[in-house]
Amino acid sequence: MVNSVDFIKRLERILDYYGLTASAFADRIAVQRSSISHLLSGRNKPSLDFVLKVVKNFPEVNLYWLLNGKGNFPSSSTAVPKNETAPKMLPAPQDQKSLPEPNEKKIEKIIVFYTDGSFKSYLEI
Repeated sequence: MVNSVDFIKRLERILDYYGLTASAFADRIAVQRSSISHLLSGRNKPSLDFVLKVVKNFPEVNLYWLLNGKGNFPSSSTAVPKNETAPKMLPAPQDQKSLPEPNEKKIEKIIVFYTDGSFKSYLEI
């Protein structure tokens, strides 16, 4: 049995980690906004469908952590919260040319977008 008070605290921690409002979170996992409101107020208990949608849309959320607080959040040590940039790329090896030719285009920044709305940004150094 899931402890509702503790589940609510973990759900609020997820919202804070991703910087989402309850409405944005509901939209992200495709549930009605009122469902999130009822969960956060303690009126309703989470359904299995709700829990699975959270875990599917937020890979850093561990199922066992969400349900009973066991484990870690975020589950990946390399997780990068939304709107934070990842570490810079390593410089090219010495045997490759380091300066572009006069008319050659150079990569300045690479951004990888994930289906959960987060992204990682890599800058050329």
